[in-house]
Amino acid sequence: MKDVIVKEHVFNHSIDKVWNAITNSKEISTWFLQADFKAEKGYEYTFNSSGEDCSPIKGKVLEANPYTLVYTWIVTEVPVETTVKWKLEETTEGTKLYLEHSGISNYEGETAVKMFSSFDGGWDNCISGLGTYLKEIIYAG
Repeated sequence: MKDVIVKEHVFNHSIDKVWNAITNSKEISTWFLQADFKAEKGYEYTFNSSGEDCSPIKGKVLEANPYTLVYTWIVTEVPVETTVKWKLEETTEGTKLYLEHSGISNYEGETAVKMFSSFDGGWDNCISGLGTYLKEIIYAG
């Protein structure tokens, strides 16, 4: 089974606007999930969803350097640790976002397949929501 989900997208927005959107608790809560989050190494965060089939997500920030953010990702209902990495790069078009979610094979058997599928679609929705937020909410382009 595949163990890593990789998503790439180029946003027509400055690297700082994209960075703030993925690291600022208030901004994350607007376009993604209700967040208690700080982009500080060692910070233990929580993402909460009001969705019917969603469990809170908890984890710890492992790295928060300019334009690279790495944290553990633990769905409380099925407490297995995986890792999410966001990396931003300035391009002539704006900002290239690279997202990697790894360690999904840490789940057992069919649960790994189910979680991979769920995460894969979830990250597509996440990036779409981020794009909408950047365009409509903060009028960034």
